[in-house]
Amino acid sequence: MKQSILFPKTRKEAPKDAESVNHKLLVRAGFIDQLMAGSWTLLPLGWRVVSKINNIIKEEMDAIGGQEMLMPLLHPKEIWNETGRWDKADEVMYKLKDKRKKEFVLSFTHEEIVMDLIRKNITSYKDLPISIYHFSTKFRNELRAKSGILRGREFMMKDLYSAHTSEEDLMEYYEKVKKAYSKIFRRLGFNSETGYVFKVTKASGGVFTDKYTHEFQVLSEAGEDTIYWKNDEDEAINEEILEGNKDDYKMAKSIEVGNIFPLGTWYAERMKIYFTDEDGKKKPLWFGSYGIGSTRVMGTWVEVSHDEKGIIWNKEISPFDVHLIELTGGKAKEVYEKLTYTGVDVLWDDRNIPAGEKFADCDLIGIPVRLVVSEKTKGKIEFKMRNSKDIELLSLDEVINKLK
Repeated sequence: MKQSILFPKTRKEAPKDAESVNHKLLVRAGFIDQLMAGSWTLLPLGWRVVSKINNIIKEEMDAIGGQEMLMPLLHPKEIWNETGRWDKADEVMYKLKDKRKKEFVLSFTHEEIVMDLIRKNITSYKDLPISIYHFSTKFRNELRAKSGILRGREFMMKDLYSAHTSEEDLMEYYEKVKKAYSKIFRRLGFNSETGYVFKVTKASGGVFTDKYTHEFQVLSEAGEDTIYWKNDEDEAINEEILEGNKDDYKMAKSIEVGNIFPLGTWYAERMKIYFTDEDGKKKPLWFGSYGIGSTRVMGTWVEVSHDEKGIIWNKEISPFDVHLIELTGGKAKEVYEKLTYTGVDVLWDDRNIPAGEKFADCDLIGIPVRLVVSEKTKGKIEFKMRNSKDIELLSLDEVINKLK
């Protein structure tokens, strides 16, 4: 893509009300735009990042048998009354009435909706287990939307739901999802190699369940949560359920990017969703819910991976593979066309502006690889990683081989 047509342009100053790093940098670099408190537009660069995040999530959900679909965002009051959550979850819901005085809520989650869907389509143990997921907008009435795209009132999530004949089968799948989530976050770049690590964390179920659940927490000073762990234990514990002496633990601030819930038979019993087992007996199905906030993942990455000049993306979720800078006397068109032909996704800065502005925008946007073509490079290309000061002078074929 030519940067001359990229919408919108970068900004020199962050919004006056921006406190968090992701708010400042994602707005300045042209990834997101704020419509109102807690409501964000994903601009072309931002949508590219979130799409890459979603693709990684999708691959791992498909790998554990998940089937993708899409459920409605507008829900009738009646279905939420079946579980009592119309009242129980009132503080986080956006409720509304139509001209006929019928009451609705905008989706803050989809447990009741997917359970109704399952109720219509299963009768026997032969119909189970089921594993279905979607990427969808969520609406939650946060009292104070803050921290940029980390805590919004409207945001994108992936929800996976599973239904089973027994607790044993549910918990077996729950552990499979836990491993898949860990793989997802490692693939996204939260791993020991980058130094931006996450912890699987034991937590409460909030308005979803009275059982313990698990969160996936990225260590960051920008986080709202505090988690604790011991060196010899794989899992951490959220502060809200920690019992005992805190001196025995390591402690860190963290950002929650995913969670998994073993919901048991609570929903089935309230919504009267039963299956017939092998002996012909009616039993309530066992249910699990598993979420990842993909827009939140984007904001979290920026919180942990940036410097004083801007964002530092990794190759897995960067909006483009390389940022090609064309300076005076450089012939970038041939480079752009050959890179594109070989499958490299290029942002080509073809604008007629000073070199300093081009380099500043390049650092702000944060694409992993910077390529410079100018009169000084004499037919070769300057190759520089965003997270390094080292510059190499390479031929086009050497650049292509290095990128591969």
